[in-house]
Amino acid sequence: MIEAIIFDMDGLLIDSEPIWQEAEMLVLSKVGVPLTVEMTAQTMGLRTDEVVEYWYRRYPWESPSQQVICAEIDAKVVELVEEKGVAKEGVDEAIGVCVSAGLPIAIASSSSKLLIETVVEKLGIKDKISVIHSAHDEPYGKPHPAVYISTAQDLGAHPNHCLAFEDSTNGVLSAKAAKMKCIAIPAPEAREDKRFGIADVILDSLKDFSPQMLDNL
Repeated sequence: MIEAIIFDMDGLLIDSEPIWQEAEMLVLSKVGVPLTVEMTAQTMGLRTDEVVEYWYRRYPWESPSQQVICAEIDAKVVELVEEKGVAKEGVDEAIGVCVSAGLPIAIASSSSKLLIETVVEKLGIKDKISVIHSAHDEPYGKPHPAVYISTAQDLGAHPNHCLAFEDSTNGVLSAKAAKMKCIAIPAPEAREDKRFGIADVILDSLKDFSPQMLDNL
């Protein structure tokens, strides 16, 4: 029986993947990383520090430090979300289903707490969210299950009775490793990725989520 709902954020609640791509390409180009939109898919779902480390190993630079680059990317993303962030299709409907079912809702994201709070404010869903938890507060980011396990603890729910919504393969791996049920909503270009097969349900949009699914999981 599902007792709590946990949403990922980037690419699921808000159309932020183009924003992350823009910020990463802009900042990393300054240190000589020839990043393209296609290349950014390689780090989808990772924390900013893990993204920066990933590209540093391939295109090392002398300065500034990786920490400075992380901070610049995060700051740029916050700026862009405030400027042009847009909710993904079906966000209000999916949250409505969860609220009607009387289930507490959390966000477990690889993004910083500041960015999560910015998105929650931007989408006008602050009053619907009981817990927000950032993988920045964990020793390991997704696909490690730590962020989901901690979020379940914050909700007072057992991971086995939590339902996670994810749009990336790293996120699905994280949720399933935490022993949660998982609904995957891949981007259209990633729909055929076989790694999504471990999800309990695969949907095209949050708009396709229904109360009946809660009973069947």
